[in-house]
Amino acid sequence: MERICSARSLSRKSIFGVLLALLSAASMWWYVQEVLIPYQRADAAAHGRPRGNLSDLYPRWLGTRELLLNHRNPYSPEVTREIQAGYYGRPLEPGRTADPRDQQGFAYPVYVVFLLAPTVRLPFALVQEGFRWLLVVLTVASVPLWLAAVRWHPKPMVNFVLVVLTIGSFPAAQGIKLQQLSLLVGALVAACMAFVAGDHLVAAGVLLAMATIKPQLAAPLAGWLVLWALGDWGKRKGLIWGFAITLMALLGAAQYVLPGWIPDFYSTVLAYRKYTAGAGSLLDALITPGWGRVLSFLIVAAAAGVCWRLRRQGADSFAFALISSMVLAATVVIVPMVAPYNQVLLLPGIFLLVRERARIWNTNRLVRFSCFAAALLVLWPWLATFSLALASIVLPTQSLQRAWALPLYTSLGIPLGILGLLCFLLRDLFRPQESLS
Repeated sequence: MERICSARSLSRKSIFGVLLALLSAASMWWYVQEVLIPYQRADAAAHGRPRGNLSDLYPRWLGTRELLLNHRNPYSPEVTREIQAGYYGRPLEPGRTADPRDQQGFAYPVYVVFLLAPTVRLPFALVQEGFRWLLVVLTVASVPLWLAAVRWHPKPMVNFVLVVLTIGSFPAAQGIKLQQLSLLVGALVAACMAFVAGDHLVAAGVLLAMATIKPQLAAPLAGWLVLWALGDWGKRKGLIWGFAITLMALLGAAQYVLPGWIPDFYSTVLAYRKYTAGAGSLLDALITPGWGRVLSFLIVAAAAGVCWRLRRQGADSFAFALISSMVLAATVVIVPMVAPYNQVLLLPGIFLLVRERARIWNTNRLVRFSCFAAALLVLWPWLATFSLALASIVLPTQSLQRAWALPLYTSLGIPLGILGLLCFLLRDLFRPQESLS
């Protein structure tokens, strides 16, 4: 009888968890569609800011089309103005102070065109819709890949809840609505780490090289994985060979289709950092650009030291999963762009922390308080969107739009909270009595 009661109680808890996850995800998508986007449209109309397709895929797609079909340099000012005509609805004009600062240039390595090449003869509206659904599929698929990477095998109901919360998170919703390639890179990195965990190192290296279409997101992890592979060359050299050969092939093919592209790419990136309002790191936004750079350097130095000391750990160890998650969390903190969609790289860290929740909670009061604070940071967007959804029953639309920023209040704190808790776990790796398995 006790077993039957216990099973029924567990079943009720599982059903409640699933319903809560579905409500949270639904409230987030309702907020994006019914509050955030209408607010942005009204604000743009009030200030005379142009709005076109606003697809982050469009500059890459148009640049790819112009390069492959018309042999034009996608970094050129002429192509940039054509991109603006589609992205914003018209080219930006320097004399209009209300115009956006982001010029929407082709600020990617040329080899991104090889991923988009099959789409260049299709209408962009069709490409946009197809890519949106591709990102949904990739984001869903990234959850089991990350779970495999951190070697957590939860029950199917927990798996389902994690998938629902992931697709219903603001970073995923924003990335899907904008058709942001960060979600594609996140899926490539997740597959890479799952292959590393499964000892398929050549395939992992190939995927890691493909993820460098956004170098700022892939470079820190690539540095760690190369260092890790060098820690046991005989067994891990496949990762370096897969990465190096694929990257050289991409660079060589890029040089073939657009000779001398690297200086143009470098100039575009420099210009991008100057005219983009959010070109500073998360730390720059929270404190000051000067101190932000200092703290970013310290984080990089500390992470490099930890990676060096633990480079010999096996891919099946807790240490490897922790360091990889820490590197990705640190990437979100130091990358020179404050964009919530990049927070998809926090997923392995979040999953690892949930898996190790008992170890964290039983440490001391300070750690328990930090755990509570980090959980509140992560959960706040869903609490806020659910509250706004309830308030919509009695409040007019304009009142809700004035609260558009409410779910985003903790956005800057989430990466720091995750990174901080991962550092608490890191302490155990340097205690001789602790097992690293």
